[in-house]
Amino acid sequence: MNLKKSVKGKNKKQTMLFSMPTPQPAMRLCCPHCGNDRYFLEQAEDVTITTRYLQNPDGSFTAQSDESHIQGEVKLFCGECKADLTNFRDKFIEMLF
Repeated sequence: MNLKKSVKGKNKKQTMLFSMPTPQPAMRLCCPHCGNDRYFLEQAEDVTITTRYLQNPDGSFTAQSDESHIQGEVKLFCGECKADLTNFRDKFIEMLF
């Protein structure tokens, strides 16, 4: 956002531009290694995925439902530098909508 300020002098008018920083939410997660604050990924270990299918009259299949069961650990990684951010996963979970 730029703000203009007019200053009047001896028959002269000057315009000064001020740049306002864009506010960042205080709860934003940021990778301490590379500074990434946009791209993250979760990786789950020992996962069983069950997908139920319906066979169509033409022989093709359509997925009806998916279920997943995670028996292992779930880790959080930076999507840019791939650093392990699992220590921040609780904060990540709180911010999922």
